[in-house]
Amino acid sequence: MSKKIITSLLAISVASFVYAGGFNTQADKDRKALQEYMEKKFASVKNASTFFPYSTKEELEKNFKWGLKGADFNLGSYAYNKGGKAQRDDMMEMPPFEDNIDAGKELYEKKFANGKSFKDCFPDPAIRGDYPKFDKEVVTLASDINKCLKDNGEKPWKVTKGKMTDLQAYFANASKEKGKKINIKIDSKEAAEAYERGKKEYYTQRGYLQLSCANCHVQGAGKRVRNEYLSPLFGAVTHFPVYRMKWQGLGTLERRIKGCEKNQGENPHKPGSKWQNEMIYFMSYMSNGLPVDGPDIRK
Repeated sequence: MSKKIITSLLAISVASFVYAGGFNTQADKDRKALQEYMEKKFASVKNASTFFPYSTKEELEKNFKWGLKGADFNLGSYAYNKGGKAQRDDMMEMPPFEDNIDAGKELYEKKFANGKSFKDCFPDPAIRGDYPKFDKEVVTLASDINKCLKDNGEKPWKVTKGKMTDLQAYFANASKEKGKKINIKIDSKEAAEAYERGKKEYYTQRGYLQLSCANCHVQGAGKRVRNEYLSPLFGAVTHFPVYRMKWQGLGTLERRIKGCEKNQGENPHKPGSKWQNEMIYFMSYMSNGLPVDGPDIRK
């Protein structure tokens, strides 16, 4: 039997196993494997030779926090970057996004021209952890917000910043206050296929630098690029929308992915596109079970 046939049969058997045990079986395996990898990577400075072969032991002992578990990774690179976390904690004493949360609350309650409001579309604002969803295609929080606007005769918003981030900041803060967690569902064959496409793109090398997202945020998590430590995929979505010091304002996950694509030397996909939404679906499932803690601050 040829190698090609054996490979095809293996793929079919894996797919059958996934759907027989539940549409999220493979995704759950992926998530658990990622968490175990990250926890092992940041368990102890003793692992330095395996995971950080180009960093000195002195640098890792001085700059890193070790023994990380689960929700610790909500802080992104600040989970292990002691200097970065100290700066972040100082800024969080007077968060620069408090006005955005207040503005988001006003948008949530403001009446549309037809007399309805976002309250009619989203009766409970603590919904940040429930998105993205799958309904024939991946539905992000941004796309559902714009659907609400269009259904009520209003113009849709830009998905990367502005009013979109204000309303999402309010939703995220309401979710955090209620102790909500990331809770992404994969409950159909089509949803599982969308997840797999998002995963494939996350691990695909592209752009003139031939980098994948995973090169930086899985294998590269904790490694230093110039003076910054790369953040992990595990926990990556929990804090959005995020205030980036580089932006001097809030931005959505869509905006951040677009920036990452540019850093890879690639012509970015359009924010809100099917490609980007499926990427967000995969990324969000990888943080399932972690607390919503946005909005937050990042460099």
